[in-house]
Amino acid sequence: MKDMLVRLLELPDVSDLQKRLFEKDKVVFRRAIAPEKHLVSEWVLEQFGEYWKSEVEVAFSRQPITCWIAQRENQILGFACYESTARNFFGPTGTKETERGKGIGKVLLIKSLESLREMGYAYAIIGGVGPAEFYEKAVGAQIIEGSEVSIYKHLLRKS
Repeated sequence: MKDMLVRLLELPDVSDLQKRLFEKDKVVFRRAIAPEKHLVSEWVLEQFGEYWKSEVEVAFSRQPITCWIAQRENQILGFACYESTARNFFGPTGTKETERGKGIGKVLLIKSLESLREMGYAYAIIGGVGPAEFYEKAVGAQIIEGSEVSIYKHLLRKS
């Protein structure tokens, strides 16, 4: 998996999409808060596995917390982290399988990238990308050539 580079200075406006998701599906987007760490971490573990759970826990160790969530009432629908594995890195991110295709992931992506821009970054790295087409379409991200050997190269794995 390669990394991607995204320019943060002219991100798309997702306020209409966010409003539509709230009005139609009652989806709320917000930065997670400390008392929810165990709930968000457990949800990410169940939905996406141990590695992403570890990265979410790092996001909760930052101040402000570097994790955005989407929720409907008391149900988590998706999450997005930044500055977990490395400075200026976006990810991990994921949306509950039954909620995909509605725009939830796009709003979480933009919220996180806006947060990176507010920190003073002009560009951000999306690490170890799976769905490159999604990032190209959503924010004009470009593959970083030669990034197959990335920060995850020597990641410890269970035998």
